[in-house]
Amino acid sequence: MALVSMKKLLKKAQEQNRAVGAFSVGNMEMVMGAVKAAQELNTPIILQIAEVRLKNSPLELMGPMMLAAAKNASVDIAVHLDHGLTLETVDRALELGFTSVMFDGSLLDFEENVGKVQKVVEKASRYKASVEAELGVVGGNEGEGKAHKILCTDPEKAREFCLRTGVNALAVAIGNAHGNYPVLPELRFDVLEQINKKVDTPLVLHGGTGITDEMFRKAISLGVRKINIATASFDHLANYAKNYCDKVDRANYFELSANEVQGVYENVKRHIKVFNCAD
Repeated sequence: MALVSMKKLLKKAQEQNRAVGAFSVGNMEMVMGAVKAAQELNTPIILQIAEVRLKNSPLELMGPMMLAAAKNASVDIAVHLDHGLTLETVDRALELGFTSVMFDGSLLDFEENVGKVQKVVEKASRYKASVEAELGVVGGNEGEGKAHKILCTDPEKAREFCLRTGVNALAVAIGNAHGNYPVLPELRFDVLEQINKKVDTPLVLHGGTGITDEMFRKAISLGVRKINIATASFDHLANYAKNYCDKVDRANYFELSANEVQGVYENVKRHIKVFNCAD
């Protein structure tokens, strides 16, 4: 199909009452595994990379590979910068050809968050790219960053934020957190329902690793149209790689690579089925 904007994928997901899986990648094998699953299930996805990952997976290397994979896929794929922390990184992603960017100003005060997101929306419009922002504080930490205490999104503030910024997607905090949950989270679906009633903007659920299938489907029924999966894919890749190395006397690079692809493929495939609201 084609490299497309996130806005297009979210609109279609809204029409079909499902969510688009946004899968974080950090190397070639992760890109290959995610695209393989999407093509097999004939379902569009979002390939994304977070700014905190760029020290291990440089944007100048990962970006062109992600874009090439999307352009050559048999399904529509958007390429997204996740948790952009600086306007400079957002600019780099747009210049490379990313069709979607996120500026994460959730730790800023409300007015500063609004102001910076407005600038990103204006810049992204020149590239016909979509913009995601975050309001409230998702817990845990993205990558190896500082852990943050959860601060649920204020529904009324969410309405004002979306109206003033014109973002294409809003990441909300409802008790979700990045990384692996030590215990099953208690998501505030009452807060999500209030947000969904006040805003028309597609909502995003971060911290998807460890949330149950039933929770995912409940969130989708309340307006969530993009769900981020990162830790689960990294963990699956590492586990498949370890299991392969444990089974052989001498590891072979090409077999190791194939196992890494398979680990990500299995994880992405399972989540796509859930996000499609399939049984």
